[in-house]
Parts: sequence; C-alpha cells; structure tokens
Amino acid sequence: MELKVFKDTLSTISSLCEAKAELPIETEILIPDYLPQVFKIVKCFVHPVILQKQVSAGRCTLDGYLRCVVFYQAENDASLCQTEQKLPFTKSVDLPAAEAQGYSVHAAGDVEYLNCRAVNQRRVDVRGAYALTVSVAGGIEQEVITALSGAGAEQKLVTLCGMRGVAGIEKLITAEEELAFPQPPLAVLDVSGVGTVQDVKLISGKAVVKGEVMASVLYRTEAGYHTQLLKKAVPFNQIVDVEGITEDCQCFAMVEPVGCTMLAGSSPDAANVLSVTAMLHLRVLRPVECCVVSDAFSTQYEADVAYKAVCLERLAGELDLTVEAQAGGALPDENAEILQCFASLAPLELVSAGEQLALRGRATAHVFCMNSLGEIDCYDKSFEYTLPERYAGAAENYRVECWPTVLEVQSRKNGGEMAASVSIRVCGLVMERQKETVVDSVACEQPHEPEDPAVALRIYYAGAGENVFDIAKRYHVSPGGMLKANHLESPELGEDARLLVPMNT
Repeated sequence: MELKVFKDTLSTISSLCEAKAELPIETEILIPDYLPQVFKIVKCFVHPVILQKQVSAGRCTLDGYLRCVVFYQAENDASLCQTEQKLPFTKSVDLPAAEAQGYSVHAAGDVEYLNCRAVNQRRVDVRGAYALTVSVAGGIEQEVITALSGAGAEQKLVTLCGMRGVAGIEKLITAEEELAFPQPPLAVLDVSGVGTVQDVKLISGKAVVKGEVMASVLYRTEAGYHTQLLKKAVPFNQIVDVEGITEDCQCFAMVEPVGCTMLAGSSPDAANVLSVTAMLHLRVLRPVECCVVSDAFSTQYEADVAYKAVCLERLAGELDLTVEAQAGGALPDENAEILQCFASLAPLELVSAGEQLALRGRATAHVFCMNSLGEIDCYDKSFEYTLPERYAGAAENYRVECWPTVLEVQSRKNGGEMAASVSIRVCGLVMERQKETVVDSVACEQPHEPEDPAVALRIYYAGAGENVFDIAKRYHVSPGGMLKANHLESPELGEDARLLVPMNT
C-alpha cells in the first residue's frame, strides 16, 4: 500500500531579530529672550519619542525624535527654569531573510552617556548617546505533517500550542481638556503624563479602546525655586480598524504619552487647554493549536525519516501591575533643601531568580536640592526593582514587550539623608519562544528483511520514563500491539517493566 502523507500549514508569531542601535546626541540649545539667562545647569533629560515603525525590504525603520529637556538655575533670582529641544532621527536595522507578515516592533532604550554644559548665558551644549534596543516579531507559516497512512506507517503525534499575531498596531491619538490653575502660573516647567487603558472591546473588525491620560503640570507662580504640581485626567475614546478578528482573539492595549502641551487662554478669563498626544500600542493575538507528527517509522519498510525544528511563541504572561521601589542615600550637602524629585527608567530585563527567571528594572531617582551656597544641585541615586512573576527556562527563550512608567515620586529628608519612594507601573506582554522537532518528510522504499522463524518471543527490559513508541520503533512492530500485549494504558512507562515484544504477522 502506498504511503500517504497529510500536510497542513502552521501559522504562528515568532521572534525574528533583536538589534541594538546607537542614537547620537549632539545639539546646541539657544535660550530664548523671554526666558532668564543661565547661571547653572541643573540636569538634562533625554526621552525618546518613536512616531513611526516601518518594515519593508528586509529592514525595520524607526522615525521619531529625542526630546532633550534642560533644567537650569536662572542668573538673577535663582529661579528654576526649563528649556527643551527635539532632535529628529531615522534609524534602520536589518532583518533576517525570512518570509513573514503582521510584524510587531518594540523599541526601548536608555541613555549611555550625557554631557550638558552652558557655553554662555544663552547657549547650552549637549553631547551624548542613546542606546536603543529594537525587537521584531512576525507571523511565519511553516508546513507540517499532520498524519501518515498506509505502508505500515506508525506515528507519534504531538500537539503544538502557540499564538498567531492578528494585529500589531501603533497609532497616535490626541485628546484635550480645559485646565484651571488655582493661581496663574508664572512658568510651566514640565508637562508629563501616565496613560491608562480602562476598557478594550473587539467588535466587528474594530477595536474600541477607552482610557485616560493623567497629566501632571509642574509649574511655579513666582520667581524662585518653589514649585507646584497640578494633575488633570484627559479621557480618550479611540476606534481602530483590525482585520481578521475572531471570537477567540486576545487583545492587549497600552497607551504611552509622547507629548503634553499646555496652551494658554487667549484672554485672562479664557480657560487653558491641555493637549495630550499619545501612542496607542495594540496587540491582537489568536491561539493556535495543531496536531503534528513528531516521529514515525514503518512496520513493513525501511523508512527514511527527516526531521526539522518548528518555531512558535506562546503567551507566558500579561503584565499590568504596580510596584513600589525605594531609593536613598546621603546628600552631598547635609543642609540642602529638597525641591523636587524625578525618576527615569531603563528597559526591563530577565535575570536569574533562584532556579527561575524574573523581570528586573533599573531606575534612577533625580533629586533637585538647594544647597547651603544658594545653588540648585541634582543628586542622582540608582536603584533596582523586581516584578513578582517568575518564569521557567532560559532568558534567551523569551521576548518581552513592556512599558514601565513612573506613576509618582515622593522624596523626603531625614537629617543628612535622602529617601525617595517611587511608584512604577509595568504593562506589557511576555512571550515564550518554543522549538519542537517534528517530521519533515518520510520515504518508504525497501521492505524489511523477513523475521527469523526461529524467534518466537522477544522480551524487553524497559526502564522508567521510556516510551513504548520508541521501543516498538526499534523492533519495527506496532506500538498499539505492544500496548495491548502488555495490558498498558499509557505509552509512557512510570516504572521499570519487562515487556513482551510481539512478532509482526
């Protein structure tokens, strides 16, 4: 009887590459005439804003800008001031030669080094580098053998479970709200935000995402270094077209503020308008399950079996949690007055936690202080935090798409010591890469040599953990026949056993 081979296509999401890119930071910032002159640079921050991600012709191209924010002390009245500049960039990374579709691109990074100095009272020079890590995943189609029939074929089946990427969408959204200050601000020093997705619904080829951005406005109402903080919730409701949605799809959404602007009213009585621009990250995944032939042989013919590795990813965890971290240490000046505290976060990474893995993040608290000489200093203190979730296996088998965000920073002074409490929210996905060895092809050509008629019975001494299929393959007999002859219900042996190997008839 001719051997029949049944095949199917397994469509799954798989990691394609992870690359590192360096973005140079080289700029001169001119202080406009309406701002005070520079007496001293306090701190320079660099935040990446990625506006577009494109994958084509074997390359992934990122377009965006680095937002360079400089806090400085004014010359005449010791006021805390701020100026900023956007540094556009375009960066490309090469992708491996693989046919894929439905790409998902995640980019995160940290400052490698940064030098900021005042050239004169109206010019600030910034030099440094930003390290960006880009990971790309895509949907790949792999042909697999699902069944064999005829020619005495025996097969071992394995069920592969993974995820198929339905959509990986990045979309800029905007929202506005009126904002009223208790007292009119003299200077707005910083406007930032934290995004929250409250509800996601998949309806008829569309994703409806509702949430809000909690904007924080740091300002001062008079000359000097004392600041105030005003928070305002800016709600949004976004509808996104998504093709290929089914009832069993799983959806993840994260909103990342990339720009917050306050527009002053046209008259003293007119309301201020707070405008928020955010990047909506939308991932839609669909479970995939396929029964595949992992091993095969023939009871009648010498079978030439070739194997291959099949790659797929499964969802190891969805993250949406808040952790509290602490930072502290001695102040350079024990008589300093704490003015304000910021925190910056580096990308999370998988590290060993005993016999398992955990996601760990590195961060830095930036404490603005007025020292005893009447100058504003910035005291930086690095710290780490670890998420409670644990994962098994090796770190290289995981792909992490996470967005850590600072929710709140509180600092206090105890004598000559500083203590900061940082509330950090982490949202994202953890995907586990899997490789399974399956049968790629089977050919049956030469018949087995006839059995020795003098052999009437075979006994095999099996050890615990052996599989009846592997034993039957060795003797070219039916695994089902061995199970029946030995009154076994499962092919996996839980203990040592003496097995009867039936003769082929």
